[in-house]
This record gives sequence, structure tokens and C-alpha cells, in this order.
Amino acid sequence: MKVFLVEDHPIFRRGLCDLLEEEEDLEVCGEAEDVGTALEAIGRTQPDVVLVDISLKGRNGLELVKILHGSDPGLPILMISTHEENLYAERSLRAGARGYVMKHETADSIVSAVREVVAGRVWVSPRVASTLLARTVGEAVAPTGPPEERLSDRELEVLALFGQGLTTKEVSDRLSLSHKTIGTYRERLKEKLGLRNSAELLRHAVQWLEQRGGR
Repeated sequence: MKVFLVEDHPIFRRGLCDLLEEEEDLEVCGEAEDVGTALEAIGRTQPDVVLVDISLKGRNGLELVKILHGSDPGLPILMISTHEENLYAERSLRAGARGYVMKHETADSIVSAVREVVAGRVWVSPRVASTLLARTVGEAVAPTGPPEERLSDRELEVLALFGQGLTTKEVSDRLSLSHKTIGTYRERLKEKLGLRNSAELLRHAVQWLEQRGGR
């Protein structure tokens, strides 16, 4: 099975490549650290499965998943990330991924996740599976996590960019959106997170990102 890696940390990408190459039935056919490079190379290498990190240079991994799924719904995609499941696992599945695995999982778990999504099955932790099952059968799942869970994918992305210290103009340039649109997202973030002004939003964004290892 040909595996394509999309990961912006060279050291982790190298380790993941070595891990997968140890398996007789897996072969890493390409690597990329950003969305643009990934799209070009994936189209050229035609992998059997794509592993994508949430945090990439420029546009994030969720956007890449949406693009890939839109152009080829049958392509298996596995998200692999340090970001907590309660914020990103379900978002990833809605975007078109078949699984979500944390980077701190064992080597065997990561390899198993790759094989499961290639086989057409979904891979998530028991905790996420329980939540999804409860929603499927119509049970109300009370929100118990942080307020960031209420944010849309784009709002969460904007919050992370503010946490990196980017200005409104820099965020608009990074996401190819107008200054006015980013201003609207900023106001939504303040409202949903219960923050009074832009200074509080900036402090919250920085602290939130630092709690997640700065990514």
C-alpha cells in the first residue's frame, strides 16, 4: 500500500516514514509539508492512503482533507495529530477523513489505523466512537469540553493564527480572505468565547495555543 505523508515537522515526518517503511505491506510514496505541495504530489503519486496533520504551513490539514475528499471521495485519509480529539476528531470525519489518531499512540496503533482506513473502516478512539454512536441513536450529548468546541472549523483556524501572533491583515493574507471577513471572525470569536475586547481575545488565543504545545 502506497502511503503519502503530509506533515510540517521534519523530525516527526522522518520518524513516521521510518515506522511505516518497516512494514512489509506499506511503502511511503511521497511527503509534503503544506497543502499546495501535497495536492500536486498526491495527484502525481496516486497513493492508496494519505496521512494528514492538522497543523501545516499555510492552510491547515482540515482544508486539505475537504479538497481531497471533494475530488476523490474514495481516497482513504487518516488524520494524525497532537490536537485533542474533542476538538478535531469529529471535525476531521465530517471533512472526509476515515480516521483520527493521536501522535502519542503506540507504533502498532498508528500502523493499525492506517490499515483500517485503507480497508474502508473508520478508526477513532473508544471515547470518540462512544460519542458518535450516542449521536447516531439520537441521544443528546452534553457539551462538557472547552468553549472552543463551539467554534466552526474556520473560526478555530483563525483563533490559532491569532495565537501565533499574526495581525488581522496577516491572517487575511494567510487565508486569502478579506480584512473585513477576518474582522467578522474576530467578533464571532469574542462572542462565542465570552471575551470583551480584542486584547482579551489575543491573550486567550496565545494561552490556548501554548497549552497545546504552540501548534
